Amino acid sequence: MTKPKQLTFPWSRKFSSQIDNYYFDINNESLKNSLFETNDLIISGSNAVGKTFILQAICNFYTQKNKTSLYIPLKDVSNLGAEILDSLENIHLICFDDIDQIQKDQQWEVAIFNLVNACLISGSRIILSTKYRIHELQFNLLDLESRIKKFEYCELKHVEDKNLKNALLFISNKRSITLGPKEIDYLLTYTKRSLKSLIDILDQLDELSMQLKRRITIPLIKKII
Repeated sequence: MTKPKQLTFPWSRKFSSQIDNYYFDINNESLKNSLFETNDLIISGSNAVGKTFILQAICNFYTQKNKTSLYIPLKDVSNLGAEILDSLENIHLICFDDIDQIQKDQQWEVAIFNLVNACLISGSRIILSTKYRIHELQFNLLDLESRIKKFEYCELKHVEDKNLKNALLFISNKRSITLGPKEIDYLLTYTKRSLKSLIDILDQLDELSMQLKRRITIPLIKKII
């Protein structure tokens, strides 16, 4: 490959996700460090914790370093033939989102096992995500299960409640959204205390404030929540 890049497949698109734009709570610092190493990695975490964002962001990071990368969302492509994985072992980084989606699917289990083995030889890196903890993954192909359970394992945890204010400040600053202390306290008091919910509201507030050409105030927040 003469011009390394993030490869384009029928399901893929350019991502705006960047590692620097993700708020890593103190409990996720070890995961952040692992992303920049070279070991094969499996990331577990519940829904809406940011696994997809991180996989797409690390692909973008590799692209910026002039290395090839490929993000594969197994929820979307597992209905396709597993032959799409043929000859991918020379890509520098391959990220499989939701590896649990192909449990008990013989064709996909064999294809991923073969790709993992080929990447061990070529030196390519694989990062997986799953909603399950690593010991809960169960594949019919025991050799695949054994291989995957040798990956470095990190759990992506939700932001602790006490750190939601810092997270909201971090994300709003990254998006150039101005929130005053009163507005932040109001959001944390009267909305669901989850980062995903707060980010969804932040997006709506940003759009509404631009439409109305008004800064974000408590009355404006009340229009959203």
